[in-house]
Amino acid sequence: AGKSSLLQALFRLVDQSSTTGSIVIDGIDIGCVSLNQLRSYLSVIPQVPILFCGTLRYNLDPFTEHSDEECLRALEAVQLKQLVSKHPDGLSQIVAGERQLICVARAILKRSHILLIDEATAHVDHATDSMIQNVIADKFGDRTILTIAHRLNTIANSDCILMSEKGEVAYFDVPSNIDLS
Repeated sequence: AGKSSLLQALFRLVDQSSTTGSIVIDGIDIGCVSLNQLRSYLSVIPQVPILFCGTLRYNLDPFTEHSDEECLRALEAVQLKQLVSKHPDGLSQIVAGERQLICVARAILKRSHILLIDEATAHVDHATDSMIQNVIADKFGDRTILTIAHRLNTIANSDCILMSEKGEVAYFDVPSNIDLS
C-alpha cells in the first residue's frame, strides 16, 4: 500500500496542501521548484506503458529535443530498431512488451537524474524482463533508480532496498542483509 502514491508524490500529482512533510532531493524541497523543473529531473517507466497518438519518433521524443540518430541508438539499446520499418503507419499494432521497451527507450533519451520504475516488468515475459534489467543496469548505472517491484529479482542488484508491508517500512537495508526469497 502506498507505493504508487510515492511516485505520484514525487511528480507532485497529489494535492500538497492536504499533506504534511516534504520530499527533498539533493537538498532541495521539491515543493519549492516549478513542476517543469522537477519533472525534467524525473523519468518514469510505468507498469502500464503510456504511448501517445502519433509516430514512434514522437513517442520517443515528444519535444523534438534529440536527433534521429540518438532516437535510433535508444531503440537499438532496447532491441527495437526494426520497429522503424515494421510499423511505419503508427503504433496501434505494437504488443505490450514492445510498448514497455519504447518507454525504456524514451527514458534513455531523456537522461533524467532519477529513474522511477513502477512494476515495469509485471506484464512482460521473462526474456523481455531480463533485457529491461540489463538495459537499466547499462544505461542508468550512474543515476538514482527508485523501483517498485513484486518480482524480487528486479531489485536484487540495488544498492539499498526498502520493503513495505501494510503501508509501513518493514526493511530498509542492503540486499545482502534482506531475505529476498
